[in-house]
Amino acid sequence: MSQKNVAQEDEGLTPIKEQVYKDPRSIEQLQKYYDWPMTHKPSPTYDVVRLLLSTLVWVAYRARSVNSRRVPTSGPVIFAPNHFSNIDHFFVGAFTRRKLQFMAKSQLYHGWMSWVYKTGGVFPIRRGVRDEQSFQVAEAILGRGGCICMYCEGGRSRSGKIGETPKPGIGRVALQSGAVVMPVAIHGSQKVRNWKKLQAPKVRVSFGEPFRFEIVAQPSREQQQAAADQIFTEIKKLYAELEASVSE
Repeated sequence: MSQKNVAQEDEGLTPIKEQVYKDPRSIEQLQKYYDWPMTHKPSPTYDVVRLLLSTLVWVAYRARSVNSRRVPTSGPVIFAPNHFSNIDHFFVGAFTRRKLQFMAKSQLYHGWMSWVYKTGGVFPIRRGVRDEQSFQVAEAILGRGGCICMYCEGGRSRSGKIGETPKPGIGRVALQSGAVVMPVAIHGSQKVRNWKKLQAPKVRVSFGEPFRFEIVAQPSREQQQAAADQIFTEIKKLYAELEASVSE
């Protein structure tokens, strides 16, 4: 057993598989999943999945939100939550009527679920490579006034604790688009993986104050990281507030 898995068990969490960063498939095999969201808004597939999964979120995980009224009702928005669980996007989407288009690792696109992801508004990112197409899709969605959801940490936390350093990608998108950034903290979802132990944690989702950056057409790596750090600082503040309220 790896040291990471031991640490997870020490925290009372079911260990999760080690991350696989490289998708062996060629860009040509994945191209249709990039092309669709460039020109299509989420289809009714999104509404059906949201209805089904929101019921799970509200009932099984007793999820509740804080300040969801802060979500802008129109215009481009970048939702930026922390990331513990493979259903975190449902915890965010359950508390807003805006249709969120999620950036997801390309490895998820297999079998019939690929159709659900594509028509439901999800768009892929190939991890381990410089995936410019994923950023182009994000720009297209925001350019038509849509909403995207990006995880600052770039992947699920393996420790069950909120991460320390965000990836610069979300800073790049925020700077180049000038879209509103909506920091979101999700508390409790790290224990969602314990479902095999018949454990269903209470989950809380807090929406911060929306803000935006001045547009920078070609931000440097340092500017991207600085913007990502600022976004992540807001997420960690929200998370700390949730943690304090739960422990009271």
